[in-house]
Amino acid sequence: MHPIEELAALRHPLPEPGTVTSADCYDDACAQILEQRQLDALGLEAAGDGLEIDPLLLALEDLKAQKEAVDAQIRRLLAYGREFHGSRPYELKELARHAGYSVSGVRTAYGEQKIRQVAAQIGREPNRPAGSRCARRGR
Repeated sequence: MHPIEELAALRHPLPEPGTVTSADCYDDACAQILEQRQLDALGLEAAGDGLEIDPLLLALEDLKAQKEAVDAQIRRLLAYGREFHGSRPYELKELARHAGYSVSGVRTAYGEQKIRQVAAQIGREPNRPAGSRCARRGR
């Protein structure tokens, strides 16, 4: 297997037999993943050639960007859960448990900037006025 194909295989592993909900869908799931591997390998090869960067480093940069995007999405959801949801905010402990954060991590995960971003995205203001929130960093 070519190194770029190996990277694509690592990024898109085939499901283990028995893990696909319907057994008769297993072959279809594998076919879809193999197709995704081919597209990924072509993309890595083209990007690597165009940027003159090692495909492994390119794949790591791509995953890092995805990780940062997911982290930002979690922070928006935490802000929503604490500042916008219903008549009472979710408890810090509950959000922490489900987000994989500590309680203090939830407290500092977002700030006024993130609250403004959530407000703009959902088209309404937070339930609690800015003066009633603890001072937060601008994440």
